[in-house]
Amino acid sequence: MARTILHVDMDAFYASVEERSHPELRGKPLIVGSDPKGGKGRGIVATCSYEARKFGVHSAQPISQAWRMCPQGIYVQPDMPKYARASECVMRILLDFSDLVEQVSIDEAFLDVTGSRRLFGDGASIARKIKNRIRSDQRLTASVGVAANKFVAKVASDLRKPDGLVVVEPGREAEFLAPLPVSRLWGVGGKTAALLKDIGLQRIGQIAALDRRYLVDRFGKGGEHLWELSRGMDDRPVAPEEGYKSIGHETTFEKDTEDERLLHDTLLWLAEKVAQRLRANHARARTIAIKFREADFSTYTRRKTLSVAADTSEEIFPQAWNMVRRLIRRGVAVRLIGIYGSNLESERAGQLALFDQPEQKDRRLAAAVDDITRRYGDSAITRATLVSPGRRPTLNGPTRSIPK
Repeated sequence: MARTILHVDMDAFYASVEERSHPELRGKPLIVGSDPKGGKGRGIVATCSYEARKFGVHSAQPISQAWRMCPQGIYVQPDMPKYARASECVMRILLDFSDLVEQVSIDEAFLDVTGSRRLFGDGASIARKIKNRIRSDQRLTASVGVAANKFVAKVASDLRKPDGLVVVEPGREAEFLAPLPVSRLWGVGGKTAALLKDIGLQRIGQIAALDRRYLVDRFGKGGEHLWELSRGMDDRPVAPEEGYKSIGHETTFEKDTEDERLLHDTLLWLAEKVAQRLRANHARARTIAIKFREADFSTYTRRKTLSVAADTSEEIFPQAWNMVRRLIRRGVAVRLIGIYGSNLESERAGQLALFDQPEQKDRRLAAAVDDITRRYGDSAITRATLVSPGRRPTLNGPTRSIPK
């Protein structure tokens, strides 16, 4: 019996959540990202509304370039805890239709609804029910792809955005993929696409028509991967326990800085944001990583694996600061820093302690802070260290949670 896999992808998620909070923004070119500062901003676009995309604006674009393309746009600073809360609500809806939900980023997930068909109908019916629930309960829209495997469902969900629904019947995967550009294949970036174009391969169907051995001889194991995907072959299961691969934030400073106190405070603020998102997703990070970019764009990464997974800034920040402090060099300005939690575990996986531990007190305090921010907004409470004028950093460049 063929599986029924859904890929649910929220439409312009950050921008849509902002429009939900501020209905007056609907229908306007809304850009979520760093302050463009009249075209001199240094961060990136997190996402943008479909109206802004008509001007050529897109995610991960330098904010200065977005400004040149769309100076009339409305620019909004990202509010990651708010987006994480909206994501959690959407994921709860998906769990009403299947226990097999694999969240791969803040705004997308796979569902295996094979066992849900008797209760909710075929894949297309389930997809419509999910879309209607998200619209009615959350006032947001999602695009859904329905197929017999994850790869084809993922491609399908992206073809008719926004608010799309594309169903690929079992056995018609190769036919569905054939006219699409090779860039739709997982693992085909700009360099691989150029190599394929050099040998006359621009459409997925052209790859599927080739002998498997030719591709293996030409591209090694990657050639076999291309051949299988081009024919719509993907037997990976939907794995609920995997979820996010990592959760992180990074920020580009308005001016390159040598101020060690500013680096310290910015990293502390980023640690708070990462910890909040970990808790919002009921996850703890076993590995803490930092990203450190100097003014000349020299970039360094460091990581530390913990003996006990963490979800509070009291546990995360000291590890991150120790790594950053070793990279600071006198006379060398810093352009960007970031912090990430990976090797994630469910918060329910931790062993219960017999006696009250200091980290449990930290976690209760963090839970209280989470409750305050949910009720009154993220500016309602912060650390005293970050209250001094000019000391609270501005998040210019959010990083999406990285999918598997």
